[in-house]
Amino acid sequence: MKFGKVIGTVVSTQKDDNLTGVKLLVIQPLAQDLTPKGPAYIAADATGQAGTGQIVTIVFSADATQAFPQRRIPVDASVVGIVDDCTAARLSQGTR
Repeated sequence: MKFGKVIGTVVSTQKDDNLTGVKLLVIQPLAQDLTPKGPAYIAADATGQAGTGQIVTIVFSADATQAFPQRRIPVDASVVGIVDDCTAARLSQGTR
């Protein structure tokens, strides 16, 4: 599971029938300190409630397909949560 920030939405005139009613979002991946990290990608919104500007949690691969009740969702990334608050402690190199 990774953090990302919703930076936009995708409008598609044609898509797989199993994606009917599923929002597609543009996600900016975030580092542990919530700064942008890497190129943006598209994720399906399994919550149905994520919006632009929100920090979300994303799962990938087989986990992304299991986030939906339908059996055959053709996605590689899915939003599974909306982050309300986040506190991260930084570990020193000698600490495990």
